[in-house]
Amino acid sequence: MTTSSRPCDVLLVEDDIADAMLIEEALSERGTSNLVQVTDGVAALEHLRSPDTARPDLIVLDLNMPRMNGHELLKVLKTDEGLQAIPVVILTTSTAPDDVNGAYTSHANAYVTKPVNLDEFEQAVQSIDAFYLDTATRPRP
Repeated sequence: MTTSSRPCDVLLVEDDIADAMLIEEALSERGTSNLVQVTDGVAALEHLRSPDTARPDLIVLDLNMPRMNGHELLKVLKTDEGLQAIPVVILTTSTAPDDVNGAYTSHANAYVTKPVNLDEFEQAVQSIDAFYLDTATRPRP
């Protein structure tokens, strides 16, 4: 498996423990240096706004979560001058056109539907990681 060519930080906002473990495993196979996982939008904002927290290179965001869902968090992220440049990839089970359109309207960088097949799920996560952390040029803080 290809490893990431440079150190990176990923914030995973996912409340499903099994999905979070699969995502973490797929990213660790690629050599992602630091993965922080939180379970909802409120916890994500607390983490991102903590003065001791390093700015992530990528946010992987589920839509359906308690307290503050992914739609709400995405809107906050993309209107906050200090956070809006961080790429946000929606990774969710929803294929609903309203969810897809809403995510892009709120300036998500990509929308990926979670595959049901385990190998395809892992490949999807690794493809997200490879593109945003190896291929795309990251914004500087």
